[in-house]
Amino acid sequence: MSQHHNINYLEIPTQDLAASKAFFKRVFDWQFQDYGPEYSCFLNVGINGGFYLSEQGFSVKQGCPLIVLYSQALAQTQAKVLAAGGTLIKDIFTFPGGRRFHFSDPSGNEYAVWSE
Repeated sequence: MSQHHNINYLEIPTQDLAASKAFFKRVFDWQFQDYGPEYSCFLNVGINGGFYLSEQGFSVKQGCPLIVLYSQALAQTQAKVLAAGGTLIKDIFTFPGGRRFHFSDPSGNEYAVWSE
């Protein structure tokens, strides 16, 4: 498959690199490769990318793109998000094509998780 013009990489701001890595490792089992004290790359999570230190965060209210993750067990994933210190923004709701919830990570960045 050609990768020409495909989205290839995603860079996400974080106010606390260690906290973001710990959160995504605990909830989603992401692995990381550090590139200095202000950047860490995640691989093999659907799209490659990384976290970089920033004072800025993102949310849908700010007009930012929404990063949507997938789960086969939506309620269990929501429970893991909350147990790891995430904050629920929108509880599980139905939308055309499935169900999802929105949460913020330890840096306050908004994400969603969906399932059929």
